[in-house]
Amino acid sequence: MKLVIAAVGRQKAGPETELVARYQDRANKAGRTLGLSGPDIVEFTESRARSTAERKSQEAAQLLAALPTGAFIVALDEHGKNLSSEKFSQIIDKERNNGTPAVAFVIGGPDGHGQDLLDKANLKIALGAMTWPHQIARMLLTEQIYRAITILTGHPYHRA
Repeated sequence: MKLVIAAVGRQKAGPETELVARYQDRANKAGRTLGLSGPDIVEFTESRARSTAERKSQEAAQLLAALPTGAFIVALDEHGKNLSSEKFSQIIDKERNNGTPAVAFVIGGPDGHGQDLLDKANLKIALGAMTWPHQIARMLLTEQIYRAITILTGHPYHRA
């Protein structure tokens, strides 16, 4: 099963980008034993539309078009559920066991997600009650994907 992170906003060079690459590499290597690949990262430039609604709509259309067919869509959203690392890993495992071709984690632009994307999302999650810059949210998400894989493989990285 393919893991994908689709994000509005380009990651700039810096320590956050280095950590994303590190966890991305670790997840990709550790996930092979589970039949997981990725997370692949697809990113888009923010829309330049004048209105917030139009920006969100354009960004949602771009994100949805980039997702693999049949993907289980997880939207990162401030109103989403707060999950433990164990519950997060169980969602990935359930979709893998169900034969889902991909799980796509979607990070919206500064204005949030368009309604079309939220309507199509199978799950909405939050990375806590605080608001995070996109580069840190991407880093946190990539680390949690790696952590989920280590939980599923029984690796001691996650010590509950």
